[in-house]
Formats: sequence, C-alpha cells, structure tokens
Amino acid sequence: MSENTPDPYAYMAELPDGLSETEKAEFGQQLIEKKLQLERSSGADTLERARLKLDIAELLVLLERKEEAWNLAREAFDTALKNESWQDAVEACNVLYQTEQAASIPALGMGVWLAVTFPVTPELTYAMLDHVVTETPNNSDGAALAAVTTRYVIDLRANDEEHGDWSLLADNLIARVAERHSKVQDQKALDAWMDKLGLRDPQVFLPRLSQVVNAIVGDAWWFDRDELRDKLPD
Repeated sequence: MSENTPDPYAYMAELPDGLSETEKAEFGQQLIEKKLQLERSSGADTLERARLKLDIAELLVLLERKEEAWNLAREAFDTALKNESWQDAVEACNVLYQTEQAASIPALGMGVWLAVTFPVTPELTYAMLDHVVTETPNNSDGAALAAVTTRYVIDLRANDEEHGDWSLLADNLIARVAERHSKVQDQKALDAWMDKLGLRDPQVFLPRLSQVVNAIVGDAWWFDRDELRDKLPD
C-alpha cells in the first residue's frame, strides 16, 4: 500500500482490551478540550458543531462512556442529515454502531444504505461494509454481498492513484469472505463461487444487499429513503 493511501481501518479501529491510566488521562484531556470547543461554537444545527460532537462521541466510546457517546452521535447524525452532509451522516452511524447500544445495529444498516447510495468516500464505505461482514454469520450470503459491494464502490469512487491499492483491499476482503462462507481456497473456486452467488452484476447483487440492509434496520428507519433518493446528484 502506498504511503498516501488512506487506511480503511481508520474508521473501525479495534478498541484496546483496557486503557492504561496514561491513555485514560490523555483521552480525558482531549475530551475536555473538545467540549470547550463545542461550548464556544455557535449555531444549533451547524456542521461544525456536529463534527465536534462526533469527535467527543469517539472519545467517549474509547472511555467506555457509550450511552453518552450515543446521544451525541445521534444529534450529530440528525444535523448532518438536515444539512445533506452524507459523509458526516455515515460517520455518525459508524460511531453509533460502535457504542453497542440497543439501536446500534439498525444504525449500521442505515449508514450502509447512505454510504452505498451517496458519494461517500471509499474508505468510510469500506469500513461500514466490513462491519456488515463482521456482524453476518459465516454461512450467510450477506457478507459476500457486502464484500463485493466494496469492490464496486471502489471502482466507482477511488481516484486513479488510489484505485490499485483499494482494489487489492477489496479483493482480499472478498477472498476472506469466500473462504469462511464456502471454504474457497483458489482462484478457480473463487470464480465459481462468485458466479453461483451472482456477485458479478451490480443489478443483481445491489438489490440483494438492499434486502440485507432492510433486514438489519427493520422498522427502525430514521429517514424516508425515497425522499433522500430525490436528493441524489445528477
């Protein structure tokens, strides 16, 4: 991977098993500073305040104050959606997922829908779809649909400089899912597996991914999808 390629795992770093006292103090100091910035900022529903709330929520997750983190990230999501800032809305869903609250899984599903539907960065879209892989049983087709969609999004959105590295990451994810799903070990078996599951045609796999997202979110949608589709760029 080139030095300039963003790390796809930056949005989904695993939390340490336990923070040291030094780390707790450092994160606590950052939390104080971010809260002061939030107090000084003006405007009830500005993106500046939403992004500060997300920064604070991420620190609260690290400090295991996850209910507080949920509340702030949820407010940030509403502001981002109101301002049609799809990237910020998906980042909020990513934080909401990591808070491990009752509605965190539906939040993941909504974040995936937004990330695939709108021109969100490949890095964040990869992170959201990788969460779906993590949450999906090994023998379910849902992980395969999520993995192949990462490659589809990268082909659409990654610039020429980054495309090769991103494609490799996506292909590795597809291979990992294929191995756990059907014990796929080589390219011939991978090709057959992709053909069998209909993973080559976006007109086939995207509607199926939509069904997976519907199952994840259920009746908990926070927005009208048809209304948001009308806001898609031409």
